[in-house]
Amino acid sequence: MDLATAADDTALSAEGEAVFDLFRTPHGRSRPRPDEREVIDGARTGELTVGGKRVVTYAWGGGERPVLLVHGWESRASRYAKLVTRLVESGYSPVSFDAPGHGESGGDTTTLVEYRAVIRELHRRHGDFAAAVGHSFGALALFLSLPEGLRTERIVAISTVPDFSYLVDSFCAHMALDARTGAEVRHRLDRHLYPGEDMWTRFSVLHHAPHVRVPLLLVHDENDEAVGAEQAERIAGAFGSRARLVVTRRLGHRRILGSSLVVDTVTRFLTAAEATADAPRRTHEGKTEVTAR
Repeated sequence: MDLATAADDTALSAEGEAVFDLFRTPHGRSRPRPDEREVIDGARTGELTVGGKRVVTYAWGGGERPVLLVHGWESRASRYAKLVTRLVESGYSPVSFDAPGHGESGGDTTTLVEYRAVIRELHRRHGDFAAAVGHSFGALALFLSLPEGLRTERIVAISTVPDFSYLVDSFCAHMALDARTGAEVRHRLDRHLYPGEDMWTRFSVLHHAPHVRVPLLLVHDENDEAVGAEQAERIAGAFGSRARLVVTRRLGHRRILGSSLVVDTVTRFLTAAEATADAPRRTHEGKTEVTAR
């Protein structure tokens, strides 16, 4: 480290350092819910190591037509239990993992780079995926993995974080940070968390849109409290006819994964014979009576 860099880092406040630590640290570990326990107990579990952290992996089915499931921030693989059941019934073989600092995996912190490393290893182990499904932070990680060689026939992005800048801005707003502290967080991200990565450009679904040729299903709730529904419209617009956007109601950001409506929608998308380009670009499903199920 040169003297200028050392001076820059020394100038950062204790508050900025504490907030930076919060940004990369999940708050607590969620446990499997009672209705998820049977599915998660029935998985074939494995382990891999990323950044010195133990990562627990899960697999179901016979290995044919693997489907990658990537959970979001402060979540876990078991949240996909209903979708796992439906996919196995449909002849797919779901594959998932608990990210570092989440679920049964080790570590206290994680990053998009670690998510990407896990996805790369699961791709190596299971081969090309029939589909890849990501929720929130996990959906962003999927798009970042595509230029790294992830191959999949279809993508499902649920409650998608559009880019890293949105993620940081939302965090700063939630923490009610002043402009100075927010700038410190961005500085530390640039210098320490993602060195050598052009994260403000490359860590963006919109940036990768022109290069993604496979059909895309976007599912977003109009009442999403974490990622505004207008972000799904932005993404759908960037992908044009390659994307279909399904808007739900009253499911919010987290309950959406457990909705029978969403499970049905995703399964139909994966098993449909026709290309997504032939389907309506935007539909509103169950707008009058969607509930978390």
